Amino acid sequence: MKFVSYLRVSTQKQGHSGLGLAAQRASIDAFVNQSRGRVLQSFTEVESGKSNKRPQLANALHLAKVTGATLVIAKLDRLSRNAAFLLTLQDSGVKFVAADMPEANNLTVGIMALVAQQEREAISKRTQEALRAAKAKGVHLGNPNGAAPLRRARKGNSASVDAIRAKADQHAFNLRPVLNALREEGVTSLGGIAAALNEREMRTPRGGCWHKSSVKNLLERLSA
Repeated sequence: MKFVSYLRVSTQKQGHSGLGLAAQRASIDAFVNQSRGRVLQSFTEVESGKSNKRPQLANALHLAKVTGATLVIAKLDRLSRNAAFLLTLQDSGVKFVAADMPEANNLTVGIMALVAQQEREAISKRTQEALRAAKAKGVHLGNPNGAAPLRRARKGNSASVDAIRAKADQHAFNLRPVLNALREEGVTSLGGIAAALNEREMRTPRGGCWHKSSVKNLLERLSA
């Protein structure tokens, strides 16, 4: 039996380090060996699960279609969390199988895809509700004074420095539920978190926009 394998990771860091790929490859290899088949070619994608633009998946589907091979993946969520995309894939005419659920048919996969999409939308809704609740309680997610407190804090003025540090700690604490919600949505890279916070008009403790470095500082503060 002929197979074309498809592997996906969400970040460039995972792609370069092999984190996540080794487990996927081992699962696929075990399934192919058990099926006494062979892999014609393997394709690896570095892309967010929320994106439907996947050139490597398109290449894998094309090869599977022209060779009559079966597309094999390690887990169903390696394809997409988007129900419409997964259902479109089913209609492409390419046979595919997930190593973690080889008995799944079109009906069960379609139901799982719809459930996954609903959960993704529910997570996004909970994030917005958490933000509205925080604002209703008077929680300030940005610093309206910008960098003014830092300019007022001279070297050696430990009281001012401690006050600024305390405000930064409180700011990080206020953002924790937002970060948790983003993590559930699959947003884990520094750049991805920065973009999501800026999109939601969240501000840094200094009142500016988020960058990878400021997100890194935020995560370090929360883990301290």
